This record gives sequence, C-alpha cells and structure tokens, in this order.
Amino acid sequence: MPGSRAAALLRAETIESILLKKPTMIIAQQLCHQIAHAGQTLSILDDISFDIATGQSVAIVGQSGSGKTTLLGLLAGLDVPSSGSVTVAGQVISSMNEDARAAFRAQQLGFVFQSFHLIDSLSALDNVALPLDLRGEKNSRQRAAEFLGQVGLAQRQDHLPSQLSGGEQQRVALARAFANRPAYLFADEPTGNLDGKTGAHISDLLFELNQQHGTTLVLVTHDEKLAAKCQRQLRLASGRLVAA
Repeated sequence: MPGSRAAALLRAETIESILLKKPTMIIAQQLCHQIAHAGQTLSILDDISFDIATGQSVAIVGQSGSGKTTLLGLLAGLDVPSSGSVTVAGQVISSMNEDARAAFRAQQLGFVFQSFHLIDSLSALDNVALPLDLRGEKNSRQRAAEFLGQVGLAQRQDHLPSQLSGGEQQRVALARAFANRPAYLFADEPTGNLDGKTGAHISDLLFELNQQHGTTLVLVTHDEKLAAKCQRQLRLASGRLVAA
C-alpha cells in the first residue's frame, strides 16, 4: 500500500540519518570560572553550554579578555571550572584529579600554541619524537621523520629551533601534535606570532592535516579569516557565549 511504503521509506531515512550522524564528543555544561583578584572574585566565564561533534572544526572567537583561552584550557583539561562540567569522549575530565587529566591529555589530546613551545636543545626530529618516546611508542623517530616530511621539513629535521624561522618552528609544532595521533587538537592562536603570508600557509597546513587525520579541532583565534575556515564558531563576549 502507498501509505505503508511511505512509512517504510521514512523509517529507513530516519535510521540512516541516525547512523550517519556524528556523535557528540565534547560537551560543556553550565561552565563557570571565577578567580580571586585583589580581594574580589572575578567572573571569567559565566554559564556556558555547548557540544562539539566528532571531527568538527570549531573556532572560539571574541575580543581580548572575553575568556577564549580560559575556555580552551577548561575543554582541554588544563584547568577545572568553578562549576559546571566538561565531558570529552565520555569522560568527565572536569571531575578528574590533575594526574588523571594529565594521563588523559597524553593519550587523547594534541596542542599547538602561539609560542611554539619547542625545546631549544633538541633538534626538530627530537622535538617531534619526544612525546612519542614518553608514551613508549615504538619507531618514534621514524614516525617523527614521516610527519616532518608531511609539513615540508624533511631536510631540516636535524636543525635546532634557533636555526629555524618562526613558520618552520610552528610546522615542527604541528608535526609534533599530529604525530601523537590525537583524537582532539587544541590550538591557541596558532598563527599569532607569524606574518600574514606565513600564517596563511600554517593555517592551510593545519586544516589539511586535520582533515587527513579526522581530528576534532578546537582553536582560539583573533583572525577572522582563520575562524571562517572552521565549520563553526563559538563567540564569547564578557565571559558569556553569545553565538554558537
């Protein structure tokens, strides 16, 4: 019967949509963060809730002092909220102690910072291999070399950070972050210390690697062009979420 056939098709489409829908893997619920300053309590974040699906690229944007970096730190388990919760991959990381959060970060997360955070006394290769060595990964140097090749630094792997340009140092940082095969990558102003042309190249490389490895990407940026490359933007104003 036509009605039965239509109902069957509807059920099939519904099941297919459920199966294709990407699961939510980062959940922020009623996040508040306060700090004590000069005998007063300052509110940095106030009642922020949202979720991020697996594989999404999300930019956290807003004016200076709006709470962007604080929010990124809470999502990455670098700090804990005053109230509310952060759940990543089904784990409520905001309720973990510092050691548990550190172990979780080592297994699941990658980081790229504005100031690169490379170890000056180590070569580019050793900087990339270091987190792999700390995890006891086999063939760490081989994988580090492979990722340096992916970011165009195969010929620079024996150079120290001081022998590399700012753009090259950030490429080493990208290789280090992705070599660890993180499920989630957090980036704080990844192009902030670079000139416009170099920053554009780094952002292209960041999204290329992100898509290639299927990583969930959350980044903080003042750069509207970089933010526009993300699938979604979370906009903060005075510690509150005003657009998602």
